[in-house]
Order: sequence, then C-alpha cells, then structure tokens
Amino acid sequence: MFPLVVGVGNPGPQYAETKHNIAWMLLDHSPLFSGANWRAKFKGLYAETTHAGKKFYALKPQTFMNLSGESVQPFAQFFKVQPSELLVIHDELDIPFGQVHFKMGGGLAGHNGLKSIAQCLGTDQFARMRIGIGRPVHGDVSNWVLSGFQGDQKIQLSLLLEKLHDPFQTAMVDGLGKVGIYNKKNLLA
Repeated sequence: MFPLVVGVGNPGPQYAETKHNIAWMLLDHSPLFSGANWRAKFKGLYAETTHAGKKFYALKPQTFMNLSGESVQPFAQFFKVQPSELLVIHDELDIPFGQVHFKMGGGLAGHNGLKSIAQCLGTDQFARMRIGIGRPVHGDVSNWVLSGFQGDQKIQLSLLLEKLHDPFQTAMVDGLGKVGIYNKKNLLA
C-alpha cells in the first residue's frame, strides 16, 4: 500500500497537455481523486481520499519537474510517510506509448524529477509507476517531453488514461506485488 502518490509534472497552462504531465493527467482522470478538493501546501497541490477504509494522499508538486523533491520531502515528513510508502507516477521515454511498468527503487534513468525526489529524500527506494511516452524518432528529447501528444497518441490518450486507472489503483491500494499482470503489456491492445 502506498499512502502517498506523487504525480510529477510542470505547472502552467502551457504544459498542461504535454507528455511530461501525463502523471497529472492520470490523477485528474482517476475516479479516486477527480472529485477531490485540491489544496495548496508544501510547494504543491494535494488532495486526500479514502478507499477501502484507508486514507490516501495525492501530490502534484508545483515546483517544476526538476525540483519535485522540494515539495515531496516536506509533505512526506509532515504526514509521516516513509520513502518506501511513496508511489511516484512519471513519464518514461524508454517505454512505448500504451505500456506501464512498475518498480521499486533502482536507477533514475536520467529523469530529473526522480533525481530531485531521491536527492531530497536521501534515497531512491521509492516505488515508481512509469507511463510510457516513447522516444522521438528525430529531434531533441526535451522538445519531445514538453510537446503535446500527436496523431494516434492524441486520439488514444483518453482511452489510455482510462486503462491506467486499474493498475494505478491496484498499486496504490495493494502494492507492487499485485501489478505484475500490467507490466510490459500494451494496455491499448
């Protein structure tokens, strides 16, 4: 169980529909948090919900991706959430669009949001929900993650967010031991 779920992204309307903000899109579309009252605190927006008799928090750091840890660390400290009780949702270049992978700890794959969280928490031993956005065929990675979904991906985005809800809720409520059936599976097939 992960009582704290962090979706990393960038604040501002110019970033709202970018690939880097897919974690925020998932939180906004999740039935668990879509109707929640989001409040500002700890350099972020947070909401709480109760599911199966347990309280869960979602946090969207408003510090920009590269400084996410500046929001996560004080929030986790205040609510007494250990790093091992934290699930970070983020975009992942090395996973094809339509797939989701889960893992506990390990490498940060050059993701600056994860680097900031690990640095501020003093550990990389937190869970990750890695949502595939794929790599650009041509061009700069920075432009890719800061651009919107195009073509078939744009058409399939709503369906993907709907399909991501079950693995998200399963991980949050039951832990990573129950999400193996979703790993490396094309959720859009």
